[in-house]
Amino acid sequence: MERVLLVIALMASIAIAALDSTVVATAAPTIVGNLGGISLFSWVFSIYLLASTVTVPLYGKLADLYGRKPILLFGCATFLTGSVLCGVAGSMEQLIVFRAVQGLGAGAIQPITMTIIGDSFSIEQRAKLQGLFSSVWGVTSLAGPALGGLLTEGLSWRWVFFINLPIGLLAVVLISRFFRERPEKHEHVLDYWGTVLLSGAVIALLLGLLQGVKSYGWTGAETMALFGTAAFLLVVFVLQERRAREPALPMWLFSNKVIAVSCLAVFIGGGMMFGVSSYLPLFVQGVFGGTAFDAGLVALPMSVSWPLGSIFGGRVILRFGYYPSAVIGALFLIAGAGTLLTLSADAPQALGYVAAFIVGIGMGFQTSALIISVQNAVEWRNRGIATASTQFFRTIGGSVSVAIMGAILNSQMADRLARVEGVPQGATAETLLNVEQRAAIAPGVLDAMQHALSASLHEIYFFVLGASLVSFAVILFFPRGKAHELAAGAQAGPAAAGAGNRAPTGAGAARTEGPAESPRLMPEEGG
Repeated sequence: MERVLLVIALMASIAIAALDSTVVATAAPTIVGNLGGISLFSWVFSIYLLASTVTVPLYGKLADLYGRKPILLFGCATFLTGSVLCGVAGSMEQLIVFRAVQGLGAGAIQPITMTIIGDSFSIEQRAKLQGLFSSVWGVTSLAGPALGGLLTEGLSWRWVFFINLPIGLLAVVLISRFFRERPEKHEHVLDYWGTVLLSGAVIALLLGLLQGVKSYGWTGAETMALFGTAAFLLVVFVLQERRAREPALPMWLFSNKVIAVSCLAVFIGGGMMFGVSSYLPLFVQGVFGGTAFDAGLVALPMSVSWPLGSIFGGRVILRFGYYPSAVIGALFLIAGAGTLLTLSADAPQALGYVAAFIVGIGMGFQTSALIISVQNAVEWRNRGIATASTQFFRTIGGSVSVAIMGAILNSQMADRLARVEGVPQGATAETLLNVEQRAAIAPGVLDAMQHALSASLHEIYFFVLGASLVSFAVILFFPRGKAHELAAGAQAGPAAAGAGNRAPTGAGAARTEGPAESPRLMPEEGG
């Protein structure tokens, strides 16, 4: 019974982070109307992404040094504190600061939760449970917008933040009670310089992508300065990690082929995921003339098929290994991206649902293989930072891809709208999303604008297709073999505590580990 309650606790932890992004987006117009500060509103999302991304590697490392439980509880407490503060914010400036607090907590929740899953369950159990944990994202993506609208209209926009409290407190209570570990006690040397350098590089990169590109363009002096700063700090960070006794992000991780290929694949997959979830709804609402509800509904098939892909992917992993599951996922992603290219203003809207369903299947197969393989590619003492690295690369990949796709869409729409006669002055893709503005446009002009948006979005879908092909090529380099053959101890590699960047023999690619095999984690077996 305790094991069941632990699963519930971990699902609740994932749910508060997953639910937050969808419900807040739904309440955005009301928040702006109440607090004002529309020029600052993009920072409500940007600061959250910055804070949560920068801290992921740090929390992963701290979880390896001091145990998972205190870091996860700290993350949950910080996130819930930020939620309460956001709910009582009296100005846009306050809301932005409090969203940063939320983000600082969110950076710990998902990677440490996934690490605990890797610690607490054998590979056989994880392969079977992966669909269950994936379904949390599906349910929250479906329920989030509706719940956000219900809370905003029925109570207040402030409740989109307060709703985190009961779910988060449930997670905290259950984790405190039913997750047990006994980390080894020995002196650690924290890599403060490495943490500062990596944080600075990520902040500069994300600021360039989220704000610089939008305000100054890709080649603007301010944008280039941010990208240059990020590159410089990253180089210094790598040099620092090579000499640190206990590096914040050990460089030897990426000499392990399982981890290196997985991180590159999730970097590309993050871009695909954000591309589909952002630009398929835009097609439905802007080109097909659907409502905001229709745009949200198109995500339904992916929310259903992703857990299904995870379930079947888990079975493939247990029988044949990680490689077949990852390849199957990559092929589905190519098929889904190809289906997106068949969308047009005259195509049936159901085609969008089919594309989303196929992409979800691919994500389920591939993500399960990559996450489980990375967790098994290291021993307990490095599993936190290894798991966090996948989340880190996925977020960075998504941010980079969204910035690129946004720039493509803006330039393509500007060129095409310039060739359409009668377009209202200042009209953009967003004009087609506003029902009132759309109704005021002459039918012939509206049709031409919708075709312009369709053609522009096809450029995005070509980018997604290209990403899927690159992802497939990367997956081909994934090591073959059954899961136990790619386990920590099955081939030479690094794992010894305090070894820094040296790779002692006997631990590198990962051993199938259950709770009893994790020397520093001793969760009690439930009934």
